[in-house]
Amino acid sequence: MKSKRFMVLAVLSMTLMLWGCGKSSSPSGGETSVLDGGAGENATALSYWTFVELHGKHFETMLQKWNEANPDRQIKLNVTVMPYDDMHNKLSIAVQTGQGAPDIADIEVGKFPDFLKGTPQLETLNDVVEPYKDTIVKSRLDLYSKDGQIYGLPTHVGATVAFYNTEILDQAGVDYTKIKTWEDYKKAGIQVYEKTGKYLGTADTSAVWQSAMMLSQQRKDFTDDAGNPVVNSPELIKGLGILKDLQESNAVSTIAGGQPDTEEAYGEFNNGNYASAMMPLWMMSRFTNYMPDLAGKIAIAPMPVIEEGMPRSYGGGGTGTVVTKTAKDIKLAKDFLAFAKLSLDANIQIWNTLGFDPVNMDVWEMKDVTHNPDNQFVKYFKNNPFDVLNEIKDEIQLIKSTPASPTINNVLCTTTLNEIFEDGKDIAEALNEAQKQIEQQLK
Repeated sequence: MKSKRFMVLAVLSMTLMLWGCGKSSSPSGGETSVLDGGAGENATALSYWTFVELHGKHFETMLQKWNEANPDRQIKLNVTVMPYDDMHNKLSIAVQTGQGAPDIADIEVGKFPDFLKGTPQLETLNDVVEPYKDTIVKSRLDLYSKDGQIYGLPTHVGATVAFYNTEILDQAGVDYTKIKTWEDYKKAGIQVYEKTGKYLGTADTSAVWQSAMMLSQQRKDFTDDAGNPVVNSPELIKGLGILKDLQESNAVSTIAGGQPDTEEAYGEFNNGNYASAMMPLWMMSRFTNYMPDLAGKIAIAPMPVIEEGMPRSYGGGGTGTVVTKTAKDIKLAKDFLAFAKLSLDANIQIWNTLGFDPVNMDVWEMKDVTHNPDNQFVKYFKNNPFDVLNEIKDEIQLIKSTPASPTINNVLCTTTLNEIFEDGKDIAEALNEAQKQIEQQLK
């Protein structure tokens, strides 16, 4: 397995839409869809909680395959989709009390450290990971591990790229392939605004995608080697200064919802009010599902950098899927989870169904899979995403998820970024105040 550098970033984004078809009210407070996957009457019913409706679609596909391959161990899956905060809060209470927890659950990477405090009330997964260990990106497993024990299985690498609306850029006479640096991006943004009245990009206030983007280019992090917060670093001050300059030049603007991965922002992009987004590759599924009017208009490229030669990507977001201590059939739940998340077939399906970059990078080289002309993502985007991924695969940076990450995210996304991009507060002053607030909350 090739050695790669990967990053994961905590995200406060939530998915509020519920995955449809056959829903019913659930005691958990979400909406539950019962999937039988062709199972017979003697199938074991397992429950699965998630905050991303599209993850349920992947599990539906893999459930069918599991039941076909395991006639004596068939499963029915009760999939409950809840809003981000509701799901994590209810799951936390359930695992702490030992009552009401699902058998299987998604935990977003920014929340994962909270579930590893003390003695984790999650099953270790080392045994079911072992058959796949040589094919899966190790750093993605490390994200969901503690003291050598693996507690969650990854969904994707999350390599961050630039998504460009070429229809708007063509109207402004801008060639996205010429945008290499943030200075290039600024010039293009000014031209787009002057020619079309549209903004080239966003100034995010409710997520730290862009802050991490700027740190990763400078090979820095939100925390030091010991996991202590350092949000007032010269590198973050510099990075946010570049973004603020873009805003003052009308190259970027704040957006409804505070960042590209929100229901409000989908509408803004679909209406052509913004011409680019710097987001992890899993944003592809948001385009295909929620921005149909942009089909054939969106091109993918490496993200701009402060200086040429800097790394052009980082791994953003992440979801670790877990088995709880109270699962009714722990071995069955663990075996199915590994099959659904780590197998080669699962990784191919993760690409085909979700549009995520698989953690099994062997798939990246399978052109019959990645360049399949019938694939919905290949058809939707102007160029092939794996051509870009393979170009930047050695540049994908790692930003840690630590016990301090939830607090860092909360302070930056509820206060600091709004102060900088909405209120015009001095960047160094805002970050110094954030550092003090984070340190106080972590005491």
